[in-house]
Amino acid sequence: MPNGWWNLRLKSRFLLIFLLLSVPASAFEIKIVNSPNGSIEAAGNKIGQVIYPTTKVNPKGFTASQWVGSGEVAATAVNAIHIKVDNDQTIFSILPRDFLHQLSGYNSYLSPDSSIYTDIEAGKGIFGGGFAPAVGDRVLINRSLMPAGYSPKSGDVITIQAENPVRYPREIVFENKFGGSVTAIFSDNEQLVIAEVLRPVLGVGRFAGSRFVGPGRIRANHPGVIDISTSVGDKVGGFQIIPSRHAQSPEMGGARTATQWMVVGPASVNGVSLEGTALLFRYLIRPQYNEDDLVAPDWEARLLNRYLVEAKLGDKAKWGPLPVFNLNPGEDLPPEANRALQKVTHLRILFPVL
Repeated sequence: MPNGWWNLRLKSRFLLIFLLLSVPASAFEIKIVNSPNGSIEAAGNKIGQVIYPTTKVNPKGFTASQWVGSGEVAATAVNAIHIKVDNDQTIFSILPRDFLHQLSGYNSYLSPDSSIYTDIEAGKGIFGGGFAPAVGDRVLINRSLMPAGYSPKSGDVITIQAENPVRYPREIVFENKFGGSVTAIFSDNEQLVIAEVLRPVLGVGRFAGSRFVGPGRIRANHPGVIDISTSVGDKVGGFQIIPSRHAQSPEMGGARTATQWMVVGPASVNGVSLEGTALLFRYLIRPQYNEDDLVAPDWEARLLNRYLVEAKLGDKAKWGPLPVFNLNPGEDLPPEANRALQKVTHLRILFPVL
C-alpha cells in the first residue's frame, strides 16, 4: 500500500478519535414527557407539548438505522426525529404537528403507530429550528440508559443529550465528478480528504420533507444520507449524498440509476465504510435553520450557528447559492429535473462557527 494512503488512514483515525474525545457532556438537552399534553423542553425552556404519545415501536425501521446503536438518535430532520431502540432496525419516532392528519378519526390518547406527535411545526424547534439533535446523540429514558427491548410507556421522560464537538470543520467540499475528492477544511486551514465521489449528482428529486426548509439548507441527516433542499415555498425539491454501501440497499434502488444522488465511498481502497461514521453520517451535520433568524435580535449569532450549502457552477471560481429547483408534490419528474444540477462542479457544506 502506498505510504500516502497509510498516512491518510492514520490521520483520519486520529481526527475521528480527536472529535469523539472532544465532545462535551451535553451542549443542551431535549426533554419530552410521553403523555397527553406532556411538556417538550429544549435547553431548559418549554417549546411545545405532546399531543399524542405512543407505546409502540416499529421493528422494521429504515435500513440505515442498523448503523447506529441502541439508545441513540438514528435520524434528525425538519420533519422527524427517529430513535433507535434495539440493535437491528427497531425505532420509534417524534413528529411535528404537520403530520397529525395521519391520526384523522383516531380519538385515543395513545397514537395508533410508533410515533409521538407534537404541536411543534416542521422546521421549528427540535425539528431543525435551532434545537435539532445530531445522529448518534444519546437518548435516556427516565434519566437512565435505555433498557434492552424498550417500548415507550405513558409518562416516560425521554431525554436527548444533544452534543456539539469542540472542533467542527469550517467546511466540507465535494468535487462533483467521478473520482472527486471530499475534503474537510478546518479553521486553521488544515485539510483532510475524508471520502471519494463515486458518482456525481446531476438532478433534483421529490424528497418530501424538502418543502419544510429553504434552498441550500440541510433537510435531514442519518447514518446513510445527507439530504439537501433546493426548493422554496410549499414546493419540493432536493438531492441526497449517500454512502456506497447504503446505495446498494433494496430501498435505494433508484440511487443506482437516477441522477438525484451523489454516491460517496472511502477515500482509500482499504478504507472503512462510511455508513454511520463521522464526518458525514454521524455527530456533525444536522438541520439547523429558522426563517425567523434574520429578524431576531441576535440574528448574527443565529446565522453563525447554522449550516449552509453552496455551489460552484461551470468555470466560475466563486462560491454562490445552490441552484433553486421546485417541483409540485406528487408530480412526475419533468425531464429537466434529471439535469438541474449538471453545471455544479463543486458543493460545500459550511458549518456553524463556534
